[in-house]
Amino acid sequence: MARVAIIGTGFIGRAWAISYARAGHDVALWDGQAEAPRAALAYIERLLPDLAANGLLDDGVAAVRARLSPAPTLSAALEDVDHVQENTFEDVAVKRDIFSRLDAAAPPHAVLASSTSGIVPSLFTEHLAGRRRCLTVHPLNPPYLIPAAEVVPAPWTDPAVVERTAEFLREAGHAPIVMKKELDGFVMNRLQGALLEEAFRLVEAGYASIEDIDIGLREGLALRWSIIGPFETIDLNAPGGVADYVRRYEAMYRRMNPSMQRHPDWQKALPQIEAERRHVLPMEKLPERQAWRDRRLMALAAHKRRAAREIGS
Repeated sequence: MARVAIIGTGFIGRAWAISYARAGHDVALWDGQAEAPRAALAYIERLLPDLAANGLLDDGVAAVRARLSPAPTLSAALEDVDHVQENTFEDVAVKRDIFSRLDAAAPPHAVLASSTSGIVPSLFTEHLAGRRRCLTVHPLNPPYLIPAAEVVPAPWTDPAVVERTAEFLREAGHAPIVMKKELDGFVMNRLQGALLEEAFRLVEAGYASIEDIDIGLREGLALRWSIIGPFETIDLNAPGGVADYVRRYEAMYRRMNPSMQRHPDWQKALPQIEAERRHVLPMEKLPERQAWRDRRLMALAAHKRRAAREIGS
């Protein structure tokens, strides 16, 4: 098994730590704030029993927890490491600084991966002597429940590093999206962004409430998308497959397209959206609802794992 270093132990870092430890790897946690790794470990300790209860820990709570340890220094976290997962602030200067430190201290064979959700890796790795081993591995949060993770190379990333990283993720139970080249927003945020743009347009123009739009996803499209993607959806939604779907519906989407090109004013729509959301969920209830979301995701992950065994994937 590999040795993994988690650099930055906030929401994303602690979630990656669970994912990698569950896969059997020894995981060291380091953060610029000395107390943060132990806080992350306390959070993880509270969460592991729920994962075990849903059948999402093959080795049990004690075994997974034993693979996790705080590192007193950055150099200690990087000692003999095979994979580094960086989770610092979404700021190019911060990324450039931490990657300079990682490249100088990590063993030459170690992969240096950033969890950045929107900064292309070329912006913070170009100056590095070891830039060929650097790339982005961007998850949806939390990665211990949502398998998809984007593998995004910089122009100089070694293709062998890309493939090695993708295989490392697969062996840890992830579903890597291997991009051929970098692009702002990568794949998942561009897809999510297109949907959010239309959702804001519909609200801003007064066509539907935010709850009706949420219903459309939650009780409609997302049910299909939780088991198949958009291309398989249209392949299955016409008698003659994807070519038949395009013949039937391309004209409809072409008619809609002009009205979907205007960027909605998110700030204009925000007061209504904020008011409706706070009416449904007061601000002080956000942490409770986040925990509820994660328990529901655990149940969904457990169902998908069971269904894959019994029905097939």
